[in-house]
Amino acid sequence: MRIAVSGTSGLIGSALVRSLRADRHDVLRLVRREASAPDEVSWDPDRAYVDAARLTGCDAVVHLAGAGIADRRWTESYKRVLRDSRVLGTAAVADAVASLDRPPSVLVCGSAVGYYGDTGDRRVDETAPPGRGFLADLCQEWEAAAGPAAESGIRTAYARTGLVVARKGGAWGRLFPIFRAGLGGRLGNGRQYWSFISLHDHVAALRHIIDTESLSGPVNLTGPEPVTNREVTAAMGRVLRRPTPFPVPAAALRLALGGFAEDVLGSQRVVPRKLLDSGFTFAFPGIEDALRAALRG
Repeated sequence: MRIAVSGTSGLIGSALVRSLRADRHDVLRLVRREASAPDEVSWDPDRAYVDAARLTGCDAVVHLAGAGIADRRWTESYKRVLRDSRVLGTAAVADAVASLDRPPSVLVCGSAVGYYGDTGDRRVDETAPPGRGFLADLCQEWEAAAGPAAESGIRTAYARTGLVVARKGGAWGRLFPIFRAGLGGRLGNGRQYWSFISLHDHVAALRHIIDTESLSGPVNLTGPEPVTNREVTAAMGRVLRRPTPFPVPAAALRLALGGFAEDVLGSQRVVPRKLLDSGFTFAFPGIEDALRAALRG
């Protein structure tokens, strides 16, 4: 297959490219500069530009680009960066593929379980309505920006991603060094649910969406059994063989993270109903499985 991928310098995008190329798929990478290699496609989301002609002949497009959710404190200016990098970029890609005489059969767009807001201890799947808050609003705009592709008849899926467990990059890339140093602990009261997924399973799930014609619309990319932050903390201690004595007070998180603290302290018990119903099998379904897989690289 010929597959174009954006966000290839990120944690998930780079892993997806490696996986596809290992199986001898032809991968094109969207880059934010003039293309200088045969496998590159130039694009500029700020100018709503994609070199659409280079996407001709692609069987699938996977759009994962966007500024890092946890990269910086959530000031009002960074919230604009988060929004524009997702909404403008998705609109540019969707318009580009919709304009092609021979469009790809599927467009997989990144999204997030933030769509559901704080769900408390209530289990939710893809049928749940949107929640409230900045991330919930952002995810709705993000997914809506792919409308031109869906309206043109391209099968369009929104990969609502949970917390990806990986040794480097993402939230766990920051957690591992802290816990290794024996300084880890629960966040807030620790009762909030975290919907996690191993990096291996996330990449496999993206490929499953590409290959499964029945999957469209929202698809939750989370492990089958979300766990509480308290359970995550205990699992990290066991896997790394370190004490976890230092809880982080909610007030300290709000001071350090700004608006993002509410999402860290909030609870999202999201389950991957569509993946499971379509026959997807998780290689690392439990939190300790996912942690050990991450440490093995």
